[in-house]
Amino acid sequence: MSDVLTQPLQFTDPRDLDDLRTFATRARSIDDGAIRLQATGPVLAAYVCVLRPRLLGESTPTILGLRTMALARPAETDVTVPLSAVLDRLARAASDDVDLPLPPVRVSESWAGIGAPRGGWELLGTLQDAALRQSAEAGITEVAAIMPDRPGALIVNNARAAVWGRELPDAGGLPAGAAFAALTLGFLADGEQKLYRAGRWFRLSGSRGHVLARTGSGL
Repeated sequence: MSDVLTQPLQFTDPRDLDDLRTFATRARSIDDGAIRLQATGPVLAAYVCVLRPRLLGESTPTILGLRTMALARPAETDVTVPLSAVLDRLARAASDDVDLPLPPVRVSESWAGIGAPRGGWELLGTLQDAALRQSAEAGITEVAAIMPDRPGALIVNNARAAVWGRELPDAGGLPAGAAFAALTLGFLADGEQKLYRAGRWFRLSGSRGHVLARTGSGL
């Protein structure tokens, strides 16, 4: 892993920083955790975690959100940092800024060490944004209905596992949590998402970003 602390990430357009701010803000509303910034040459891949198993044997799938952005200056780095630290830097950026200083604080997240395949993806078909939105909204309503007024961690985990670990109909085994991620991260519009599979991994890809889902129970 390469990590050059003194070199900020330099984007091609100030709007890229705005896109990253929106992505990180949406991710933080789901889980105030971390973001993985992986730069390879002229491209930055930014990963966030939407869902993951927290208990041994739990059936919640690992669901990640991914945005890729062009860099004006090639970089080689792979760091996982707090979402709050990135948002703090983005909040201080001027309207014409294109640089993002990397936060000095590093965090360890189990999901950041789970790499989705770079190749070998098989196209399964397409899923309509409207259908994914409907499934996500129905799941959100169902989770809310399951929760008591003051749920403990075990009840929350069990509810999420039951709803988001369920397979979407006519989606080749894609867990419902992928629809939840696509909705909450703002990836859905009025079009469609391409659905790919590689082993235990699924990928929903559209013009606004990608959702990566790994099926299987446990940590």
